[in-house]
Amino acid sequence: MTTTPIAERATAVAARATDLSKVYGQGETQVVALDRVSVDFGQARFTAIMGPSGSGKSTLMHCVAGLDSFSSGSVRIGDTELGSLKDKQLTKLRRDKIGFIFQAFNLLPTLTALENITLPMDIAGRKPDKQWLDTVIRMVGLSDRLTHRPAQLSGGQQQRVAVARALASKPDIIFGDEPTGNLDSRSGAEVLGFLRNSVRELGQTVVMVTHDPVAAAYADRVVFLADGRIVDEMQQPTADTVLDRMKRFDATSRTS
Repeated sequence: MTTTPIAERATAVAARATDLSKVYGQGETQVVALDRVSVDFGQARFTAIMGPSGSGKSTLMHCVAGLDSFSSGSVRIGDTELGSLKDKQLTKLRRDKIGFIFQAFNLLPTLTALENITLPMDIAGRKPDKQWLDTVIRMVGLSDRLTHRPAQLSGGQQQRVAVARALASKPDIIFGDEPTGNLDSRSGAEVLGFLRNSVRELGQTVVMVTHDPVAAAYADRVVFLADGRIVDEMQQPTADTVLDRMKRFDATSRTS
């Protein structure tokens, strides 16, 4: 079996939204959360999604990740069109192809760190790849914490468990919704470093929603949303360049 080099995978598309719209309500109460958004997320790339509150960034991630329905348009994970899937098929795709990391760690308190990491695969009746699992656990620095339950771990350690859980099944793509929002700056930097390393060293694909310019600076690319539309994107961001762009969003909103 041959594997595709990471440099070549980076030119391929892990997920794609085309003319994606999400509308809530009808008539005078209608709210357009996404307005014909088209965006690609490349394989082996770390993409951050940013925008003002209410811009549609979390809605975009939830629709592309198969967590929320959309009103019109198309979403693909690899070659699979999400709109054509029935509920059971969508559940299987999320389980087998997608990893999730959320602001709330979502760990089961009665399970050890290792049991939480392997839980999705246990539910699916799949055995983890031992070598890959060891690599992931070593990368996130949890080798000496595997028998601890969540209550015995710090917030940063709990989120590291969540990162390892997302990586352990070798998903095609990982989605993070403010994954460092509940962490102090040091713990947040550790988790973001692990995500960046998973892209650079393991060839993982990561898409993260964040409001934090420092967090966005860990990404290879930032996509900016406003009023449900993509208005800009930035390659090789820094905290300063992202902050400057967000300030221009604020200035525009005040004058409009």
